[in-house]
Amino acid sequence: MPSKVSCLYVLTVVCWASALWYLGISRPTSSYVSGQMSLPIRKTVKTLKNTTFSNIRTRTLNPHTFDFVINEPKKCETNTPFLVILISTTHKDFDARQAIRETWGDESTYSDIRIITLFLLGRNMDAVLNQMVEQESQIFHDIVVEDFIDSYHNLTLKTLMGMRWVATFCSQAQYVMKTDSDIFVNMDNLVYKLLKPTTKPKRRYFTGYVINGGPIRDMRSKWYMPRDLYPEAKYPPFCSGTGYVFSVDVAELIYKTSLHTRLLHLEDVYVGLCLRKLGIHPYQNSGFNHWKMAYSLCRYRRVITVHQISPEEMHRIWNDMSSKKHLRC
Repeated sequence: MPSKVSCLYVLTVVCWASALWYLGISRPTSSYVSGQMSLPIRKTVKTLKNTTFSNIRTRTLNPHTFDFVINEPKKCETNTPFLVILISTTHKDFDARQAIRETWGDESTYSDIRIITLFLLGRNMDAVLNQMVEQESQIFHDIVVEDFIDSYHNLTLKTLMGMRWVATFCSQAQYVMKTDSDIFVNMDNLVYKLLKPTTKPKRRYFTGYVINGGPIRDMRSKWYMPRDLYPEAKYPPFCSGTGYVFSVDVAELIYKTSLHTRLLHLEDVYVGLCLRKLGIHPYQNSGFNHWKMAYSLCRYRRVITVHQISPEEMHRIWNDMSSKKHLRC
């Protein structure tokens, strides 16, 4: 006859096994730990008798379950904006954000149209940096944060957060620009030469510096793409993440498509994948530059974006261009 100790031992093992089994089936489908993006884990779903192919295709693959911890939900309520500018940034880039606020991102620059500027962030592992951003938000009211970890591998989540924000809180705008905090934007060219406020707004429109390339398999590269994440030999055409512009309807289309599209850490490539699913072809525009250009008044008058611009350069370029509008090239 088994002893009491043996019975307790068996009971303990059964309890632990049950607990582990429960934790195993109740784990979330995706997680973002230590700044690294973990792709969704496929769960075994019991097949129902009335399940159709369309049900399977539309089942959410990447539920965007993150919450806004800093938000500006009323930013578009009082006055409908013509253009929303979404700027991907990091917590330590205060100087860059302030430079943008004081130069090309100044919301009061144009009196005939309304432009709003928003800086996009996730949560930092450093509580002090999070607190500093919260204080900055209370002063400027131009920051949006969701509770994913802010990291290079989560840039895709940051852009999707921006798409979600526009679709939810500012769908009445006409156009959206997504760019980075080290980009100089020639706003006159963007607004009056490209978007043209007096013309009928475009639909299903997407433009920027279009790249036709394929995945880099070298693990040492910043843009390394494993075969198991993306087995195809070529990417669909995509716009450089340094700056692209699209009609406001595309924000909701991309966000909803992302819910059924396997996440990739290369944000601009991922947006290109969503566009391919939507049947939207990005237009090439030579005014978008994803590299650094030495400053020249006449050269910068011809472009829309320039990459790798420091806060000091941003002020200098903006002041020079603003003070010499009367000069001809």
